Formats: sequence, C-alpha cells, structure tokens
Amino acid sequence: MKVLHFYRTYYPDSFGGVEQVIRQLVVGTTRLGVDAEVLTLTREKENFELNFEGHKVHRVPLDFEISSTGFSLGAFSRFAELAKNVDVIHYHFPWPFMDLAHFFSRVKKPSIVTYHSDIVRQKYLLKIYQPLKHLFLSDVNRIVATSPNYLASSPILAQYIKKTQTITYGLDKDIYPTPDNELLSMWRRRFGDRFFLFVGMLRYYKGLHVLLEAAAETSIPVVIVGQGPVEKELKLQARKLNLQNVHFLGALPEVDKAALLTLCYAVAFPSHLRSEAFGISLLEGAMFGKPMISTEIGTGTTYINVHGETGLVVPPNDSMAFRRAMLYLIDHPEEAAKMGRQAKERYLLLFTAKKMSENYLSLYQEVIEEVRCLKEDKHTKAPSLK
Repeated sequence: MKVLHFYRTYYPDSFGGVEQVIRQLVVGTTRLGVDAEVLTLTREKENFELNFEGHKVHRVPLDFEISSTGFSLGAFSRFAELAKNVDVIHYHFPWPFMDLAHFFSRVKKPSIVTYHSDIVRQKYLLKIYQPLKHLFLSDVNRIVATSPNYLASSPILAQYIKKTQTITYGLDKDIYPTPDNELLSMWRRRFGDRFFLFVGMLRYYKGLHVLLEAAAETSIPVVIVGQGPVEKELKLQARKLNLQNVHFLGALPEVDKAALLTLCYAVAFPSHLRSEAFGISLLEGAMFGKPMISTEIGTGTTYINVHGETGLVVPPNDSMAFRRAMLYLIDHPEEAAKMGRQAKERYLLLFTAKKMSENYLSLYQEVIEEVRCLKEDKHTKAPSLK
C-alpha cells in the first residue's frame, strides 16, 4: 500500500506539532508495511527530493503566502503526478491551497483528511474560504478528528459526523534522541530539577503571556524552549515584570529538548485559544512521565491532561489560577510525582505511535475497500446501451 501525505510544511523545514504527527505517522505506518511519502512546500532553492528517516520527502518551491497559507504553482502538477501512483491520499487540514490542489488535480483516489484544527483567527478570510472548505470536506472519503473532545466541540465537524471518526495522536519515544549524562549534567547545573518547562512555537494562542504573569512574584524557574512570531513581545513583557526566574532558550536541537523533558519538574502548557487543538508538547510531557498544567479550551489538551489525575487543569487566560497550580505542584512533590506516573500510564494506554499507526492502517484499508465497492456498484448499475 502506498500513501501520500500532503501538508504545507514538514521536516527539515519546520518542526511544529503537525509536522511531528506526520513524522510519527509515516515512520509508524512504514513499520507496518506502508510505503509512505510526503509532499510539502519549501523556501529552499535546492534539494527538492529528500530521504528522511527512511521515507521520501518531495518539496516544491513556495511562491507566496497569504495569512500563513502557502501557495505554489508547481505543487499542482507535482501533486497530480504523485497522486496517480498511490493508493490513498492523506490530507492534513487546514490548508486552503490543499483544497484547491485536490480539485485541480482531478485525481480520484481514496482520500482521508486529518482535521488538525478549526480555523479560528482569520474570520474575514474564512468567509471567503467557507464554500471551498465545505466542498473539500464533502468530497473526501473520511475525516479524522484528533480527540473525542475536539469532535464534540467543533461546529464544523458536527456537520460531517457521519464520515468522521476519532484517531488520537501518538508518539514513539524510541525515535527521540537519548541525552547522555554529560548533557543532562550541564542542564541540571543550569536549572536544577525543579523547573517548569514549556516547549513549542511562540504563537499568539499559546498563552505564554499568562505563564509569565503566573511566574511573577514566585521563585519557580520557568524554561521556555522555542521561537516564533510573539517572541519579542514576550521578552519585553518579561523585562517589564523583572522576571529573573524565566529563561528563553530559543530553538534547541532535539537532544537538548529531550534532556530538558527528562529533567523538568512539570510541563506548563498555558494555551488559551481553540487554535491549540491538541498539544503535542503536552503529550511529550506525558510520555516523559511529567505532571502537567494546562487550560480547559474544549480541545484535545484536556484529553491528554485529566485534572487531578495526570496534572491540573485551570481556566484559560487566568494567570492567578495558573500560578496557584504551579505552587500546588511545587508544594506537593509526592502528589506531583504520582500525577507524572499516571500521565505516562495514560500515554502508554492511548497515545503511542504504534496505536495511532495501526488505527490509520485500518482506516486506509477500509477506505480503499469502500471506494472499490462504490466503483463496482456504479458499474453494475450503469444503464445498458443495447
């Protein structure tokens, strides 16, 4: 079976949450016998065909962007060319250009779309995009929601409930690098082992302004790993609050991230808007057996982090509540450690890459068979020319 994944960004150009999910899914299904490839856009001017962790990555030049939506004229023909030779096309939503490519290619192959998130911020452009979006979602064979929480709270998915099922994200710890003792000691000397860790892109919906306010008037070390559009304003806010206990590390190699996840006391995940549909770095915290603090925004974050079991869940955009949660975990180390153990148990039960890959493989097979039966049915019912 051959599967083509199509998304606007991917390794090695970008290391975000969706890219990590696609990576885990491609590696996981490859182990199950699937020949999986990825088509994506790139700002690079060379090396358009790559091999990454045993699979092919096809890249086409990015021509321009509108509201973070990448467009590429070359992607139309490249997508049509690759799609002809696969058994399943696996789209990753949202990306309006992808919808256009789906229709312009005129390739009729079994198709599924992983619905990573509603479009939350671009409300005016969404009105223009709305008809195309619904045409696209109506045309694909199956839609996948990434958590039961998101399926229950998304007004868009509610319109396609008959063709939508839930497959949660999964991670494989084995593909993460293992930090050596020297690296662990280096980070331990710098931050100790009672620091809160945030890992992710520094974007508007991550709620990091709340985390900074929560850290004020405490001595709890807070380590922030990542870079992004709101980095400058966050650092300015930290200076205004005189936060000596908050450390911005920027983007780090994967091995350093693994070291910090190994050492941290707990994971802080203050995302306050529905643009945060799941929270891969929150799931990484569970995988490393850490207690977590997150907010209730009606998405997959609360499917990962169950209040009182794997960590604490507080109201969104409430810095005082977030601070109280941080202080509670610090003041109750035995309970925090228990929550961390239970977070890892929940990860092993629900969120492994193996489980995710097996579920998608079953879906691929089901959709292929469904499309085959529909074609045979149409052929059988075709009117006679005699």
